[in-house]
Amino acid sequence: MEFTKLTAAEAAQFIKDGYNIGLSGFTPAGTPKAVTAEVAKIAEAEHAAGRPFQIGIFTGASTGISTDGLLAACGAIRYRAPYTTNPEFRKRVNAGEIAYNDIHLSQMAQELRYGFMGKVDVAILECCEFTPDGKAYLTAAGGIAPTVARMADKIIIEVNHFHSTNSIGLHDVYEPLDPPARTVIPINHASDRIGLPYVQVDVNKVVGIVECNIPDEARAFTAPDPITDKIGQNVADFLANDMKRGIIPSSFLPLQSGVGNIANAVLGALGRDKTIPAFEMYTEVLQDAVVDLIRQGRVKFGSTCSLTVTNDCLKGIYDDIDFFRDKLVLRPSEISNSPEVVRRLGIISINTAIEADLYGHINSTQICGTKMMNGIGGSGDFTRNAYISIFTCPSVAKNGMISSIVPMVSHADHTEHDVNIVITENGIADLRGKSPIERAKTIIENCAHPDYKQLLWDYLKISAKGHTCHSMAAALSFHETFLRKGDMRLTDFNEYLK
Repeated sequence: MEFTKLTAAEAAQFIKDGYNIGLSGFTPAGTPKAVTAEVAKIAEAEHAAGRPFQIGIFTGASTGISTDGLLAACGAIRYRAPYTTNPEFRKRVNAGEIAYNDIHLSQMAQELRYGFMGKVDVAILECCEFTPDGKAYLTAAGGIAPTVARMADKIIIEVNHFHSTNSIGLHDVYEPLDPPARTVIPINHASDRIGLPYVQVDVNKVVGIVECNIPDEARAFTAPDPITDKIGQNVADFLANDMKRGIIPSSFLPLQSGVGNIANAVLGALGRDKTIPAFEMYTEVLQDAVVDLIRQGRVKFGSTCSLTVTNDCLKGIYDDIDFFRDKLVLRPSEISNSPEVVRRLGIISINTAIEADLYGHINSTQICGTKMMNGIGGSGDFTRNAYISIFTCPSVAKNGMISSIVPMVSHADHTEHDVNIVITENGIADLRGKSPIERAKTIIENCAHPDYKQLLWDYLKISAKGHTCHSMAAALSFHETFLRKGDMRLTDFNEYLK
């Protein structure tokens, strides 16, 4: 079948006020960039003429500036789900201008299929190749592409020539059936393939093809520093010790790791520790650090949803595809993040916290309980189902004015029931098998910054005794003091106990 060739501006005309659009991609990797930028121009023109123009956006995870950035800046987003990292989008959400739904990434595709979020009017898929019979070969990520392609009334294909067709074959596209017909996802090893290397598209829905050559809008992360290096070493030491004790099998277990400079430091430390054997990754994103470890032979296989790497790193994968083809697989997010698969494979999860409280509850998303930072992402998918769940963070932020260890988290994303280990640069709190008060003592002694240790011990002394010890008057005193005085170290519990 022959398809109409469209400019990005022509394709954007198919998107109307009130529509919901579904996008390929997961992080800026694999996300359409040409058409969404033109939608932003339409929104600006409509708003200038005094007419409404807002849309809902369904994605696999975050996007880049061409979607969340430009569309948020011109007030074109009414609703958005799930994860995001864009600063302009964050500002608009925290100002109450965008209805943002922060959900677990493994649930996004299925909640669309279940009808929880309404219809998908237009899907936009970024591909490196699209065939006349409707085979869409995705680029650097899986995301929710199979679901939005099947649900959408209309489909726009962006063939982005920045991405090499050498990548064809990296994807393993599998969409599970919905209840009551759902069956087991047949993945027993990180390297198992269970689907197709492409998304099969209904050619009758395709309104046109847009050709472009736009690099991925990848984020570069800050270089490791002494704090992140120490956190990384603490993680490696903990895992090596658990393996020596026989808690982790001598062959080791697959790892999941979040995104950012702490994650890179952790992976670097694991790569250097030769007491830990070469291991596999079963994760939602792969960063440059993992690609380097694959080249070194320290990571045997990487199963992921997204190549969230710099463009130089991505080009290196494409150029050396014969080496990487049997060492990488890209999956849809409901498979890469599947709780069923995570528990079956015995994944060790390693994610980053904004703050942890004395009992092991974790806040991953909200600053002082009200200001959205990024979203929960896939951390919940992995944490609850992990063989061992680990959270890392520096013990303080803002030059010591904020403690990452607090009496009670200001927002709870992960409960104490799911969190096994908390690690800062100061040490390791192993919470497994401990009662609440034992957890509190372990976290204070091993993870808290010296500036805050005595304050936290004092908090325990003034707390009402029970299975979990808390002072309801002072539980959020660290946060309230910071908001009033700008420094949690100035907390005076007497102010809250009058």
